[in-house]
Amino acid sequence: MDTKKLTRLGLLTCLALIIFIVELRIPDIVPIPGVKLGLANIVTVYCIYNYRPGETAMMLYSRILLGALFSGNLMALWYSIAGGTLCFVGMVFLKKIIHEDNMWFLSIAGAVLHNIGQIAVAILVLKSTSVIAYLPFLMLSGCIAGAFTGLCAQMVCRRLKRSGKVS
Repeated sequence: MDTKKLTRLGLLTCLALIIFIVELRIPDIVPIPGVKLGLANIVTVYCIYNYRPGETAMMLYSRILLGALFSGNLMALWYSIAGGTLCFVGMVFLKKIIHEDNMWFLSIAGAVLHNIGQIAVAILVLKSTSVIAYLPFLMLSGCIAGAFTGLCAQMVCRRLKRSGKVS
């Protein structure tokens, strides 16, 4: 990886981290614990379409680790790693069949997979399958948030391509 690409990935990691930290300060939209927009996923979806999987993974896991450290919530690290990994792997495979013009759909799939990963960790941590009852609420919120962040990522990609900043 050349210096220019490494620098861009570092900047994208910082951008995703800033978005994550700002989102932590936004009051909850709905009174259901764990439901959030996941705005940092805009950067992840952008990277899925513009960088190699290994480069995107480096950005994603750096953001997850630093986000957990900066927020002081290390327990959330395990939920984020599980959700992020499932989301990342799913989006890498789905990118092959989902064109960039339908980035929003890829983001919905990623959000749903992220929620499934988080529920899996909750089952292990709580040693109870009762948290599965929470899954329908997370799926619905994941679809809505995923569509929103995917549309945002799609608009960012279009504008960057129009400006000539990205090929």
